Amino acid sequence: MHMPERIYFDHAATTPLDPRVVEAMLPYLTENWGNPSSIYAEAQEARRGLDGARKTMADLLGCRPQDLIFTSCATESDNLALRGAAYANRKRGNHIVTTAIEHHAVLHTAERLEQEGFRVTYLPVDSEGFIDIEELEQAVTPETTVVSIMHINNEVGTIEPIAEAARAVKARNPHTVFHTDAVQAVGTLDVNVDALGVDLLTIGAHKFYGPKGVGALYVRPRTPLQPQQLGGSQEKERRAGTENVVGIVGMATAMRLAYEEFDSRNRLYRHLHDRLIAELPEAVPYTQITGPRDPAKRVSHIYSCCLGYVEGEAVLLGLDLAGIAASSGSACTSGSLEPSHVLTAMGLPLEMARGSLRLSLGWDNGEADIDRLLEVLPQVVSRLRSLSPTWPERSGAASP
Repeated sequence: MHMPERIYFDHAATTPLDPRVVEAMLPYLTENWGNPSSIYAEAQEARRGLDGARKTMADLLGCRPQDLIFTSCATESDNLALRGAAYANRKRGNHIVTTAIEHHAVLHTAERLEQEGFRVTYLPVDSEGFIDIEELEQAVTPETTVVSIMHINNEVGTIEPIAEAARAVKARNPHTVFHTDAVQAVGTLDVNVDALGVDLLTIGAHKFYGPKGVGALYVRPRTPLQPQQLGGSQEKERRAGTENVVGIVGMATAMRLAYEEFDSRNRLYRHLHDRLIAELPEAVPYTQITGPRDPAKRVSHIYSCCLGYVEGEAVLLGLDLAGIAASSGSACTSGSLEPSHVLTAMGLPLEMARGSLRLSLGWDNGEADIDRLLEVLPQVVSRLRSLSPTWPERSGAASP
């Protein structure tokens, strides 16, 4: 029996490595493998690759090359941003502001800082995942040293008004350091740091067809930042450790390609996303789309919904067996399903949040993939609902 090719709808989790990125990386695996901190010829070849990658990314961000710190991943960048800014500014105050829907790289770091004596305010969001700028303004005090608000929510695709938020924070306290986790934004939005008005910005390469194990943190000049990794003078003494030159070259190449192909990629994502918005709820009754209703306020590559009367994990297993990879806001922990903190913060009832489904698009997706999903998903959900004791159609209720 011939099995159809697998379909991948989880690009917000990770993306495949672009072959053109692999090609750019190969010389730094086979020939230019020297330590860029040394002075001999082999090392200087590696240094040239490192410096070229730094300039490429700086040009795309609208900053100086020396404003970038290369890290092992976006999680490290988030940790460095929060911990580094909080401790560097501790004489000014010990108050941090973030949101209830951040990635755990930020939330867990904030929770640890609370244990270390810092005070953290977690801003609520509305039913579409947006912060309230007035609430943000009220949260900022003379003691506030760091504000961290993600640019695009990785679960529901909400695009937060980062430039407006940064202006509001600086108007209240010009000394407050403003950080944004821009992991889902790079390649899908303009991330010019001056236009955004941010002091710190997090990047992760494997979200835009670059390699895993490499990230970056933009640091605005004169932003206080205490190093968190010690043992060397690399990255202008802001992050010790021999630079991952091959990964950094790959990240810069992937970022350059993402913006060279920005329009064509986003046209594709938007078209497929619009099909999902229009057709999936029709194909699967009791589906609630999550995130902004206005397409201009949600990123083009993330579609999020909740499927009533089913568990998200069971849906994922059914899709996987049919050759479709997707993700859910639910996580299986110790044998029990924990609803997404993002969805519950947005006010979704627990029973609805447990049926979350995220479909994140990439340039390897096409019309046929959406067709196949719309064929398979209704079958998977119908089978699961037929086993559910709460399924209303068992008692003769009509579908909406």
